[in-house]
Formats: sequence, structure tokens, C-alpha cells
Amino acid sequence: MRGHDEETGEFFSPSRSAQRRAALDVLELGEVLVALTATQLGKLPIPEELLPHIHDTQRMTSHGARKRQLAFLAKQMRKLDDAQVDAIRDAMSKDGEAARRDTAVLHRAEVLRDALLGEDGDSAMTDLLAQHPQADRQKLRQLVRNTFEERKRNKPPRAFRELFRELRDVLAGGEASDDADDGDEDSHD
Repeated sequence: MRGHDEETGEFFSPSRSAQRRAALDVLELGEVLVALTATQLGKLPIPEELLPHIHDTQRMTSHGARKRQLAFLAKQMRKLDDAQVDAIRDAMSKDGEAARRDTAVLHRAEVLRDALLGEDGDSAMTDLLAQHPQADRQKLRQLVRNTFEERKRNKPPRAFRELFRELRDVLAGGEASDDADDGDEDSHD
């Protein structure tokens, strides 16, 4: 029984309706996870113990069996911490913080690629290497040269795209260390 505090009148636990709504929310999240591809699942912060249940549900073809397996998946997901479930939701959300960070990295990579290929490419390369010492200087310079060569010969933009991917990886690697540094600064305040 739920009960309530005699002095304050507050309830000790959520109502059955609230519990049911929360369970249905987790079930809906499970349905969305089951609909994702293996690549999409790999990008999400899903705990390892949950992945076999997701894959089992994906393999089910019978409606009844799939529904039972989905209910079991939801039960396993309810055992997770709220923070883990919220992290999965945030990573899936187009409005989520993770999506905003990824989009910002992509935009910065585009701007940086344009700067490297612009008139003042040498100073842009120097700035990039100063900010990201882990970057492979030789590979970046080679990709810039290859991009200029592609443009001169009117070839498909293979090196142009590869330069973007390399810059995205460099910036994403720097993001993780920047986030860790930010967390340290907050703890000193």
C-alpha cells in the first residue's frame, strides 16, 4: 500500500498510475531501440548486459513472441539507473545535448577544412596543430595536398571528404579531453 505522511500529507511513493506511465515510457523506448540498426545501437550508451536482449527481440518474427520479448526487454531496462536511461534518451534525441555537440563538431570541421584549403591555410594548420597536438600533422598536410591535386585535375572529391573525416576525428578527440578538463575546473570552484 502506498500510504501518506500524516504531518505533511505527501505520498510515500509514486501512484500506480505514475508507475504505469513510467513503465510504458520505458517500453516505448525499448520499441525504438529494437527498430535501430546495429550501427545506430553502437553509437548509443547502452549497457553491455542490455544488448543481447535487444538483439533477441530484433530476431523475433512471431507477433506474440516479439511482444513478450519486448516486455522482457522493458523489464530489464527498468532495472537500469535513471541516469543510464536518460543518457540513452538524450543520445537518441535530435534535440539532446549529445546531438548538439556532434553537430557543433561537424560544423567546426567544415569551417576548419575550408580554412585549411583557403589562402591562409598554413596559419590555419599551425593553429590546428597548436590546439590539437595529438593530430597527425603529416596525414593532414598530405590530405590538403591531395585535395588541391584533385581540384586541379577535376577528380572526385575523395581526399576532400577524407580530410573532413580526419578533422572530425581530431576535433571529436579534443572534445572528450576538453569535457574532462571542464569537469575538473568545476570541482575546484
